[in-house]
Amino acid sequence: MKMNKLFLLGLVLLVASAVSAQDLISANELKQNLKNPDYIIVNAAANQKVFIRGAIDLPHTTLCTDEPVRNLIKSPADMAAELGNNGVASDKTIIVYDEGSTKYAGRMYWMLKYLGAPNVKMLDGNIKGWKAIRGPIGGATKGKQATFTAKVDANQLATMDEVKKAVGNSSYVIVDAREPGEYAGTAETELARPGHIPSAVNVNYETLVDAKGLLKSNDALASMFESKGITKDKTAIVYCETSVRAGVVYLALKGLGYPKVKVYDGAYLEWQSTASNKVD
Repeated sequence: MKMNKLFLLGLVLLVASAVSAQDLISANELKQNLKNPDYIIVNAAANQKVFIRGAIDLPHTTLCTDEPVRNLIKSPADMAAELGNNGVASDKTIIVYDEGSTKYAGRMYWMLKYLGAPNVKMLDGNIKGWKAIRGPIGGATKGKQATFTAKVDANQLATMDEVKKAVGNSSYVIVDAREPGEYAGTAETELARPGHIPSAVNVNYETLVDAKGLLKSNDALASMFESKGITKDKTAIVYCETSVRAGVVYLALKGLGYPKVKVYDGAYLEWQSTASNKVD
Protein backbone atom coordinates (compact mmCIF):
# COMPACT_ATOMS: atom_id res chain seq x y z
CA MET A 1 0.00 0.00 0.00
CA LYS A 2 2.84 2.36 0.87
CA MET A 3 4.51 1.65 -2.47
CA ASN A 4 1.24 2.39 -4.28
CA LYS A 5 0.96 5.74 -2.50
CA LEU A 6 4.53 6.61 -3.41
CA PHE A 7 3.88 5.64 -7.02
CA LEU A 8 0.75 7.80 -7.17
CA LEU A 9 2.60 10.72 -5.59
CA GLY A 10 5.37 10.39 -8.14
CA LEU A 11 2.83 10.26 -10.96
CA VAL A 12 1.12 13.42 -9.69
CA LEU A 13 4.46 15.23 -9.48
CA LEU A 14 5.37 14.09 -13.00
CA VAL A 15 2.08 15.35 -14.42
CA ALA A 16 2.40 18.66 -12.55
CA SER A 17 5.91 19.06 -13.92
CA ALA A 18 4.68 18.45 -17.46
CA VAL A 19 1.90 21.00 -17.10
CA SER A 20 4.11 23.67 -15.53
CA ALA A 21 6.81 23.27 -18.17
CA GLN A 22 5.09 25.80 -20.42
CA ASP A 23 5.63 29.46 -19.59
CA LEU A 24 1.90 30.02 -19.28
CA ILE A 25 -0.30 31.55 -16.64
CA SER A 26 -4.03 30.88 -16.51
CA ALA A 27 -6.56 33.69 -16.39
CA ASN A 28 -7.69 32.54 -12.95
CA GLU A 29 -4.15 32.54 -11.57
CA LEU A 30 -3.50 36.01 -12.94
CA LYS A 31 -6.79 37.24 -11.47
CA GLN A 32 -5.67 36.03 -8.06
CA ASN A 33 -2.36 37.88 -8.46
CA LEU A 34 -3.66 41.04 -10.09
CA LYS A 35 -2.38 43.21 -7.23
CA ASN A 36 0.91 41.33 -6.87
CA PRO A 37 3.63 44.04 -6.94
CA ASP A 38 6.03 41.56 -8.54
CA TYR A 39 3.80 41.18 -11.61
CA ILE A 40 3.92 43.44 -14.67
CA ILE A 41 1.20 42.87 -17.28
CA VAL A 42 1.97 43.88 -20.87
CA ASN A 43 -0.46 44.13 -23.78
CA ALA A 44 1.52 43.31 -26.94
CA ALA A 45 -1.19 43.98 -29.53
CA ALA A 46 -1.65 47.34 -31.24
CA ASN A 47 -4.78 49.50 -31.38
CA GLN A 48 -6.54 48.03 -28.36
CA LYS A 49 -9.19 49.98 -26.45
CA VAL A 50 -9.85 47.58 -23.58
CA PHE A 51 -7.09 46.29 -21.33
CA ILE A 52 -6.64 43.96 -18.41
CA ARG A 53 -6.81 46.21 -15.37
CA GLY A 54 -3.31 47.48 -14.60
CA ALA A 55 -1.82 46.43 -17.94
CA ILE A 56 0.80 48.49 -19.74
CA ASP A 57 0.09 49.13 -23.41
CA LEU A 58 3.30 48.18 -25.24
CA PRO A 59 2.66 46.81 -28.74
CA HIS A 60 5.42 44.51 -29.97
CA THR A 61 6.14 46.95 -32.82
CA THR A 62 7.47 49.43 -30.25
CA LEU A 63 10.54 47.21 -30.01
CA CYS A 64 10.93 46.82 -33.77
CA THR A 65 12.28 48.68 -36.78
CA ASP A 66 11.49 48.40 -40.48
CA GLU A 67 15.09 48.74 -41.62
CA PRO A 68 16.53 46.98 -43.56
CA VAL A 69 13.40 44.77 -43.66
CA ARG A 70 10.06 45.10 -41.92
CA ASN A 71 9.60 44.21 -38.25
CA LEU A 72 13.16 43.43 -37.25
CA ILE A 73 13.96 43.81 -33.56
CA LYS A 74 15.80 46.96 -32.52
CA SER A 75 19.20 46.81 -30.87
CA PRO A 76 19.19 45.30 -27.35
CA ALA A 77 20.04 48.71 -25.87
CA ASP A 78 17.13 50.39 -27.66
CA MET A 79 14.74 47.62 -26.70
CA ALA A 80 15.81 47.77 -23.06
CA ALA A 81 15.34 51.56 -23.05
CA GLU A 82 11.82 51.25 -24.52
CA LEU A 83 10.87 48.63 -21.96
CA GLY A 84 12.24 50.62 -19.03
CA ASN A 85 10.62 53.84 -20.22
CA ASN A 86 7.29 52.05 -20.32
CA GLY A 87 7.61 50.64 -16.82
CA VAL A 88 8.80 47.11 -17.58
CA ALA A 89 11.55 45.96 -15.21
CA SER A 90 13.65 42.93 -16.04
CA ASP A 91 13.61 41.62 -12.46
CA LYS A 92 9.81 41.34 -12.33
CA THR A 93 7.49 38.57 -13.49
CA ILE A 94 6.32 39.83 -16.88
CA ILE A 95 2.94 38.60 -18.15
CA VAL A 96 2.35 39.16 -21.86
CA TYR A 97 -0.96 38.90 -23.69
CA ASP A 98 -2.66 40.06 -26.89
CA GLU A 99 -6.10 40.40 -28.49
CA GLY A 100 -6.51 36.63 -28.80
CA SER A 101 -4.40 35.63 -31.78
CA THR A 102 -1.44 34.58 -29.56
CA LYS A 103 1.00 35.76 -32.22
CA TYR A 104 1.73 39.19 -30.73
CA ALA A 105 2.07 37.79 -27.22
CA GLY A 106 4.33 35.07 -28.58
CA ARG A 107 6.45 37.66 -30.34
CA MET A 108 6.84 39.72 -27.16
CA TYR A 109 7.58 36.57 -25.16
CA TRP A 110 10.46 35.64 -27.48
CA MET A 111 11.87 39.17 -27.52
CA LEU A 112 11.95 39.27 -23.73
CA LYS A 113 13.62 35.85 -23.54
CA TYR A 114 16.19 36.98 -26.10
CA LEU A 115 16.90 39.97 -23.87
CA GLY A 116 17.46 37.61 -20.94
CA ALA A 117 14.39 38.39 -18.83
CA PRO A 118 14.24 35.44 -16.41
CA ASN A 119 10.52 35.42 -15.58
CA VAL A 120 8.22 35.78 -18.57
CA LYS A 121 4.82 34.14 -19.01
CA MET A 122 2.10 34.30 -21.62
CA LEU A 123 -1.51 34.58 -20.50
CA ASP A 124 -3.20 31.40 -21.71
CA GLY A 125 -6.18 32.43 -23.81
CA ASN A 126 -5.01 36.06 -23.84
CA ILE A 127 -7.70 38.77 -23.50
CA LYS A 128 -10.43 36.36 -24.63
CA GLY A 129 -9.59 34.00 -21.81
CA TRP A 130 -9.56 36.94 -19.40
CA LYS A 131 -13.00 38.09 -20.48
CA ALA A 132 -14.30 34.52 -20.22
CA ILE A 133 -13.66 34.54 -16.47
CA ARG A 134 -14.96 38.10 -16.13
CA GLY A 135 -11.56 39.44 -15.21
CA PRO A 136 -11.53 43.19 -14.45
CA ILE A 137 -10.79 45.45 -17.40
CA GLY A 138 -10.09 49.15 -17.89
CA GLY A 139 -7.87 51.61 -19.68
CA ALA A 140 -4.15 51.17 -20.15
CA THR A 141 -1.87 51.93 -17.20
CA LYS A 142 1.04 54.32 -17.61
CA GLY A 143 4.01 52.39 -16.23
CA LYS A 144 6.45 54.17 -13.96
CA GLN A 145 10.04 54.52 -15.14
CA ALA A 146 11.83 51.23 -14.48
CA THR A 147 15.16 49.58 -15.15
CA PHE A 148 15.35 46.87 -17.75
CA THR A 149 18.80 45.34 -17.89
CA ALA A 150 19.37 43.40 -21.09
CA LYS A 151 21.39 40.21 -20.71
CA VAL A 152 21.21 39.08 -24.30
CA ASP A 153 20.98 35.35 -24.92
CA ALA A 154 22.29 35.10 -28.47
CA ASN A 155 21.39 31.40 -28.56
CA GLN A 156 17.74 32.39 -29.01
CA LEU A 157 18.38 34.19 -32.32
CA ALA A 158 19.29 32.72 -35.71
CA THR A 159 20.97 34.80 -38.40
CA MET A 160 20.55 34.30 -42.12
CA ASP A 161 24.03 32.76 -42.27
CA GLU A 162 22.99 30.11 -39.76
CA VAL A 163 19.79 29.41 -41.68
CA LYS A 164 21.88 28.85 -44.82
CA LYS A 165 23.94 26.36 -42.83
CA ALA A 166 20.75 24.67 -41.61
CA VAL A 167 19.22 24.06 -45.05
CA GLY A 168 19.36 20.32 -45.69
CA ASN A 169 21.44 19.79 -42.55
CA SER A 170 20.27 16.78 -40.52
CA SER A 171 21.34 18.39 -37.24
CA TYR A 172 18.83 21.22 -37.83
CA VAL A 173 15.13 21.48 -38.52
CA ILE A 174 13.72 24.68 -40.01
CA VAL A 175 10.12 25.36 -38.99
CA ASP A 176 7.82 27.61 -41.04
CA ALA A 177 5.02 28.89 -38.78
CA ARG A 178 2.85 30.36 -41.55
CA GLU A 179 -0.40 29.11 -43.03
CA PRO A 180 -0.11 26.24 -45.55
CA GLY A 181 -0.89 28.47 -48.54
CA GLU A 182 1.90 30.86 -47.65
CA TYR A 183 4.30 27.96 -47.15
CA ALA A 184 3.34 26.48 -50.53
CA GLY A 185 3.56 29.85 -52.26
CA THR A 186 -0.06 29.66 -53.45
CA ALA A 187 -1.55 32.33 -51.18
CA GLU A 188 -2.05 35.87 -52.46
CA THR A 189 0.99 37.91 -51.48
CA GLU A 190 3.07 40.97 -52.32
CA LEU A 191 6.30 39.04 -51.84
CA ALA A 192 8.56 38.96 -54.87
CA ARG A 193 9.31 35.26 -54.40
CA PRO A 194 6.58 33.36 -52.56
CA GLY A 195 7.26 29.92 -51.14
CA HIS A 196 9.42 28.74 -48.27
CA ILE A 197 13.02 28.24 -47.21
CA PRO A 198 14.32 24.96 -48.68
CA SER A 199 13.96 21.91 -46.36
CA ALA A 200 11.63 23.80 -43.97
CA VAL A 201 8.65 21.95 -42.50
CA ASN A 202 5.30 23.66 -42.01
CA VAL A 203 3.65 24.01 -38.58
CA ASN A 204 0.89 26.60 -38.81
CA TYR A 205 1.02 28.51 -35.52
CA GLU A 206 -2.80 28.53 -35.39
CA THR A 207 -2.82 24.75 -34.88
CA LEU A 208 -1.08 25.11 -31.51
CA VAL A 209 -4.19 26.45 -29.78
CA ASP A 210 -7.69 25.03 -29.28
CA ALA A 211 -11.07 26.57 -30.06
CA LYS A 212 -10.89 28.67 -26.89
CA GLY A 213 -7.49 30.08 -27.78
CA LEU A 214 -5.73 28.01 -25.12
CA LEU A 215 -2.44 26.31 -25.86
CA LYS A 216 -2.98 22.62 -26.51
CA SER A 217 -1.75 19.97 -24.08
CA ASN A 218 1.91 19.03 -23.98
CA ASP A 219 1.07 15.57 -25.33
CA ALA A 220 -0.80 17.02 -28.30
CA LEU A 221 1.97 19.51 -29.04
CA ALA A 222 4.72 16.89 -28.72
CA SER A 223 2.88 14.56 -31.09
CA MET A 224 2.38 17.37 -33.60
CA PHE A 225 6.04 18.40 -33.60
CA GLU A 226 7.45 14.88 -33.70
CA SER A 227 5.20 13.99 -36.65
CA LYS A 228 6.99 16.76 -38.56
CA GLY A 229 10.45 15.47 -37.65
CA ILE A 230 10.99 18.21 -35.07
CA THR A 231 12.93 16.29 -32.44
CA LYS A 232 14.96 17.36 -29.42
CA ASP A 233 18.29 16.24 -30.86
CA LYS A 234 18.08 18.94 -33.55
CA THR A 235 18.46 22.69 -33.44
CA ALA A 236 15.04 24.10 -34.35
CA ILE A 237 14.94 27.42 -36.22
CA VAL A 238 11.46 28.96 -36.41
CA TYR A 239 10.34 31.70 -38.79
CA CYS A 240 7.28 33.12 -40.56
CA GLU A 241 7.04 36.16 -42.87
CA THR A 242 8.36 38.59 -40.24
CA SER A 243 8.70 36.10 -37.34
CA VAL A 244 5.77 37.55 -35.41
CA ARG A 245 4.00 34.18 -35.60
CA ALA A 246 7.20 32.28 -34.82
CA GLY A 247 7.11 33.25 -31.14
CA VAL A 248 4.20 30.94 -30.24
CA VAL A 249 5.98 27.95 -31.77
CA TYR A 250 9.17 28.96 -29.95
CA LEU A 251 7.29 29.10 -26.62
CA ALA A 252 5.69 25.70 -27.18
CA LEU A 253 8.97 24.01 -28.13
CA LYS A 254 10.88 25.51 -25.20
CA GLY A 255 8.07 24.51 -22.86
CA LEU A 256 8.37 20.91 -24.04
CA GLY A 257 12.03 20.91 -23.10
CA TYR A 258 13.57 21.34 -26.54
CA PRO A 259 17.10 22.49 -25.68
CA LYS A 260 18.00 24.29 -28.92
CA VAL A 261 15.30 26.57 -30.30
CA LYS A 262 15.92 29.82 -32.16
CA VAL A 263 13.88 32.39 -34.04
CA TYR A 264 15.10 33.65 -37.42
CA ASP A 265 14.18 37.28 -36.93
CA GLY A 266 14.86 38.35 -40.51
CA ALA A 267 12.37 35.65 -41.48
CA TYR A 268 11.10 34.81 -44.94
CA LEU A 269 10.89 38.49 -45.85
CA GLU A 270 14.66 38.82 -45.56
CA TRP A 271 15.36 35.39 -47.04
CA GLN A 272 13.40 35.85 -50.28
CA SER A 273 14.69 39.39 -50.78
CA THR A 274 18.26 38.07 -51.07
CA ALA A 275 18.61 36.99 -54.69
CA SER A 276 21.23 34.33 -54.00
CA ASN A 277 18.92 32.45 -51.61
CA LYS A 278 16.92 29.62 -53.13
CA VAL A 279 13.22 29.26 -52.35
CA ASP A 280 10.94 26.26 -52.68
